Order: sequence, then structure tokens, then C-alpha cells
Amino acid sequence: MKRMIAFGAAGVAAVFLAGTAFMVLRGEDDPYASCRSSQVAGGDIGGPFELVNSAGETVTDADVIKEPALLYFGYTSCPDVCPLDVDRNAAATEILDERGQSITPVFITVDPARDTPEVVGDFAEVMHPRMVGLTGSPEQIKAASQAYRTYYKVHPEDENGEYLVDHSTFSYLVMPEEGVVDFFRREVRPEEMADSIGCFLDQR
Repeated sequence: MKRMIAFGAAGVAAVFLAGTAFMVLRGEDDPYASCRSSQVAGGDIGGPFELVNSAGETVTDADVIKEPALLYFGYTSCPDVCPLDVDRNAAATEILDERGQSITPVFITVDPARDTPEVVGDFAEVMHPRMVGLTGSPEQIKAASQAYRTYYKVHPEDENGEYLVDHSTFSYLVMPEEGVVDFFRREVRPEEMADSIGCFLDQR
């Protein structure tokens, strides 16, 4: 499935990985041990959030993550990185759909000034019919970003009033009532992501 969407921001986005390393580790009774893609030092990732959906309704993580979910933080005006990453997540979701396994792809903006509920909703719908687009106040976005240890920084506007946002590019696999169980870097291909997520789903 090809998705075409126009992005207004000019220039090339400089994307930073999160400066703090983290881990997704469990004890010896970890049911997902054979599925994990990596283990690196750090601390807990994820947690409760309160954001705004495409209908303008305030929702919590419990409202959104009712089944395994794949979360990504970005912004709709991103000229290159975000559409590629989100499209990859959507493609992995479609592969899982074909295999009879279901996840909810979620897009959380780090640019609430431009990404209104309608904008994130349209972006998410173009990418995948089941994708959830979320925005919120600057304070709500900051709190959600801090919970998932993501990085973002808004650059000054150019002469045309446009600006870029540096941001980290991890995608997080989140289980209801369990939280983050793994994460994926942007170089992971859709098929690899679907295989890994499928392993987690089989172990539930």
C-alpha cells in the first residue's frame, strides 16, 4: 500500500537519538525473553499520559492502549524522517494484520503548536486506518515525552515562519497493563519489526 502525503517544512531535519540509554529488562520469569531485540543499560521507560485525540477529546494511556500498541513521537511537518518511520510502522502493522495479529499504531506529536487534533488525525488516517493521532498542550506533550524518555527541540522560525523540530526516533512496543516491552530503532525493516512484535504477541 502506497501512502502519499505532502509536507510543508523545508530543509533537512536533524534527528537526535535520546541521550539517555535505557533498558527493557525483566527477571528470569520474563515471558518475552526470547523476543527481545536488545538490552542496554538504563531505567524504566513509559508510563501514564493524558493527551488529546483527533476528535479533540482528552484521553489517557488506558483509553488508547487497549491492545498491544506501537508508539512513535514525531511531527506532521517533518520533511523526511517522520513519514518514513511512521510508514514503516504502518507497514509492519499491515503485515501483522495479514498474519491475523493486531496492534494499534500510535503517533504522538512533539509539535503541538502546528499539530492540532484535526491535523494529527488526518496524518494518522493517511498512514493507517487504525492509527491513533495524539496531540495536546505543550505541558501534556512534555510529560508524555519525559515518560518515554524521548528528546525533542524546536528550532527558531525561518524567514517564512517555518521551523524544524529535532527529535528522537525510537518506536515503542507497549502492552496494556504491562507497559513498554521493547523498542525499535529506525533502521529496522517492516518485516523484521513484524516478526519481532509477532513473537511478543504469541507469548501473551
